[in-house]
Amino acid sequence: MNVIKITVAALLMASLASAASFNTQAEKDRKALIAYMEKKFSDPAKNKGSFFPYSTNEELSKRFTKGIKRDAFRLGSYAYDKGGKSQYDEVMEMPPFEDNIDAGKALYEKKFANGKTFKSCFPDPAIAGEYPKFDDKKGTVVTLTLAINECLKANGEKPWKMKKGKMADLEAYFASASTEAGKKVHIVIQSEAAAQAYEAGKKAYYSQRGYLKLSCATCHVQGTGKRVRNEYMSPLLGHTTHFPVYRLKWQGLGTLERRIEGCNKDEGEKPHKPGSPWMSNVLYFMAYMSNEMPVDGPAIRK
Repeated sequence: MNVIKITVAALLMASLASAASFNTQAEKDRKALIAYMEKKFSDPAKNKGSFFPYSTNEELSKRFTKGIKRDAFRLGSYAYDKGGKSQYDEVMEMPPFEDNIDAGKALYEKKFANGKTFKSCFPDPAIAGEYPKFDDKKGTVVTLTLAINECLKANGEKPWKMKKGKMADLEAYFASASTEAGKKVHIVIQSEAAAQAYEAGKKAYYSQRGYLKLSCATCHVQGTGKRVRNEYMSPLLGHTTHFPVYRLKWQGLGTLERRIEGCNKDEGEKPHKPGSPWMSNVLYFMAYMSNEMPVDGPAIRK
């Protein structure tokens, strides 16, 4: 009996060790990104030659915040843009998305035709930081947007559009509940297939595309903090913590899929569809880069 117990325990430990190894490369990537961003903004004026060759000394010394640490980057460019942060704080005193959160809560509690609600799929609404997930049975990444539509279809309801409207409202409620509960981003890579999906997302993020030959990283890694017209580009680190967001440009709330579509267009590329393998893998990679950071959505962006 003791031999059997020891054998079972050994097998269990081996299994856990094996599972943990699937995120080895992802962890190296995440820690390297944190180190890169913290070094870049440790002293922007001092680091001008390495990171900000086209910025003025006055701009870097007066408009930028120094010594930023990991969790602050969830604020996007407002983490280092003093003027932008001041405007952001003012707007967030009476955020324009409060009605969206209320609408999302109503959708969460509304009964389907079969008498069930979204609670049958998501018992705890504080789940924003747990997605995307890799489904080993399906062999694909499941974003929160896809999971919501799967719940609708499983209950005999029609799926929603994936970029705004009801989808953004429900996700706003999930994000708000996660923020209030003090939840953090917790993305898991639990299998070889999940690791491959992560790598596919990373490759897509760093690959040049479109007629402009830009990548996501051109703006949000190397270009972080650089100015395009009068706006500073936001960092990959923390990018997924606060969605859905209310963009002033949209005059409304939108999902992360909607924002990525816009980035595709900016790169001179035909946008990838929400729910496509390309989109889902990229969001899986992006979310992992924000692992262990606080969820703080919904938020507002320009």
